[in-house]
Amino acid sequence: MVDTVLPNPPRTRSQFATPTLDTINVTALKGVGNQFAEKLAKLGLHTLQDIVFHLPLRYMDRTRVSPIGSLGPNHHVVIEGEIKACQVVFGKRRSLLCRLQDGTGTISLRFFHFSAAQKQGLQPGTHLRCFGETRRGASGLEIYHPEYESLSKNTNSKKMALTQCLTPVYPATEGLTQQRMRSLAQQVLDLLDENSLHELLPSALGQSFHQGPLVESLRYLHAPPQDAPINQLLEGEHPHQQRLAFEELLAHHLSLLNVRRRTQAQGAFHLPTHHALREKFLAGLGFELTGAQDKVSREIAADLAKPVPMLRLVQGDVGSGKTVVAALAALQAIANGKQAAVMAPTEILAEQHRLNFTQWFEPLGIEVAWLTGKLKGQAREKQLQAIQSGDARLVVGTHALFQQGVEFADLGLTIIDEQHRFGVHQRLSLREKGEESSLSLHPHQLTLTATPIPRTLAMSAYADLDCSIIDELPPGRTPVSTVVIANERREQVVERVNVACESGRQAYWVCTLIEESEALEAQAAEATAEELKLALPGIRVGLIHGRLKPKDKEAMMLAFKQHQLDLLVATTVIEVGVDVPNASLMIIENPERLGLAQLHQLRGRVGRGSAASHCVLLYNSPLSKAGKERLNAMRETNDGFKIAEIDLRLRGPGEVLGTRQTGDMQFKIADIVRDAHLLPQIKPCAQILLNDHATLSQQLVRRWLGYNENYANV
Repeated sequence: MVDTVLPNPPRTRSQFATPTLDTINVTALKGVGNQFAEKLAKLGLHTLQDIVFHLPLRYMDRTRVSPIGSLGPNHHVVIEGEIKACQVVFGKRRSLLCRLQDGTGTISLRFFHFSAAQKQGLQPGTHLRCFGETRRGASGLEIYHPEYESLSKNTNSKKMALTQCLTPVYPATEGLTQQRMRSLAQQVLDLLDENSLHELLPSALGQSFHQGPLVESLRYLHAPPQDAPINQLLEGEHPHQQRLAFEELLAHHLSLLNVRRRTQAQGAFHLPTHHALREKFLAGLGFELTGAQDKVSREIAADLAKPVPMLRLVQGDVGSGKTVVAALAALQAIANGKQAAVMAPTEILAEQHRLNFTQWFEPLGIEVAWLTGKLKGQAREKQLQAIQSGDARLVVGTHALFQQGVEFADLGLTIIDEQHRFGVHQRLSLREKGEESSLSLHPHQLTLTATPIPRTLAMSAYADLDCSIIDELPPGRTPVSTVVIANERREQVVERVNVACESGRQAYWVCTLIEESEALEAQAAEATAEELKLALPGIRVGLIHGRLKPKDKEAMMLAFKQHQLDLLVATTVIEVGVDVPNASLMIIENPERLGLAQLHQLRGRVGRGSAASHCVLLYNSPLSKAGKERLNAMRETNDGFKIAEIDLRLRGPGEVLGTRQTGDMQFKIADIVRDAHLLPQIKPCAQILLNDHATLSQQLVRRWLGYNENYANV
């Protein structure tokens, strides 16, 4: 039923015990009891401050009355007229249908939910003012469930005040109508001033960064004047919206800087470089480090030698050699009598790390332990004992590393690969494993990613980390040429695989599915493998997917690496970590189903040798607009940072960083992509606040994040 009751008059300031909005519960508002407060809580609205920061999604223009005869479909309009007929009609659904007429035309008002009292109030001869969206219906032009008020026959409607501001449309939930939400917002706005909502940006600082008063912006955004630029408001680009976005970005940045200060105030293990062991390790590699690898490894070595916890993120495009840099860091911890842990997001990547680290470390007399969720029974107990006793100096595994029952003897360094694939609390848990083994000192932390992070995202999401970039590929790597081919030409692609394999090269064929189901992906890969075996009788075809046992995956990857197989059919489990230099061709089926970062990761499995390498994106027609943009980006560039920028624009920060990463740092008003131009101002402003206005900076963080700062402890 439509609520036709006019908004409740606001309470006056004297009715509240305390003047600040953040300390007043929503139940202090007129018409809000405990039951209604529970509905507001679903939207995160607990205090009056929450309500004033609960901004409209969009606006409607209810400042002028439109003649009915001038209307077309799909417009939000205010109309006035007299009800000429009103009756219950039966069609697919029972509804109340009223015919409203002014001097220019007639329109129908249709209500699917109505009461007897409402029907009684809509009798012929009643004059109404209505607001709603016009649409084509069974009786011509209709408005479903309009908002309305009755106009007295004796009142000149021209003299009845139309709203003088744009009408806000708020995010709502079940049982919370727009009229009710506007009423609550208006009650709070009547109490809003510099005393009830403190300005936390000092005026001199606000002026130097061109930021106006907060209260003024909030008043404007809840009730913009009728001549306000509505399109600019819808885009979130109005100066008053930008004022709030600036403060929210500032609060997030401050929270990360607070975490960094707290972390670095703690003690950490002093782990100086062991030069002899470093040189011995490098001599056994069989290749020289690139200039970028050497530079980044020395930055990490300098961090480890300090008695404060290292917080460093290493970015490197696919194939840039991050694993060797991580190995040097682990070696430095082990040389100083500490344990190092390497955590990877998937079993296949963890297995790849185990193979690499075992090959590098065993000749140096360093034992490597291995722990994943699928390791059971005596084998698991053996590994747990080696970790707890300290016999295992390096521990490689998946998220199983931070589960209960895993105890380290003396953890000095945690290395987290593809860090954006882990939830924040998972990374925090691994760090706490080190705190269990040494109550006074904390482990250093190194995080790695092969998914280049756009600068705008790094500035906002990783302000607490030092960033290093490996921006140089090892010598002999060749750029991968990418082609986009429709599935109708599948036979030509199969023939191309045949030619490549017969010439002594190897190839990947990657199967993707929309459903996030290992079982369905495995079935699709199995079917494709059988199809290719029939089409390519002279080619040795292997198959790998997430449902294989770890030892079977390892055996299959080893067979492919040793060229006992020519073609490997796989699911996206091979996205990261697989290194087969002789593989020079990759086919990705249904690439339109994957994000750019994932496509770029998959493509990075080829081009690891000196031979010319190719990636074929075998898509299904027709492609969506976004699908075309993604595939064109893949065709046009191999630069991971360019691809990351495009991915950020197309999919947004939550997808690019991983939803598990951003789950606890959702922005209410700011948008990292839209508001990226504010970020260069945020950093200096945050430093000034932190250094000169410590109390204000704490209050600012609390206003926007509440007490939920722990998400940044990573």
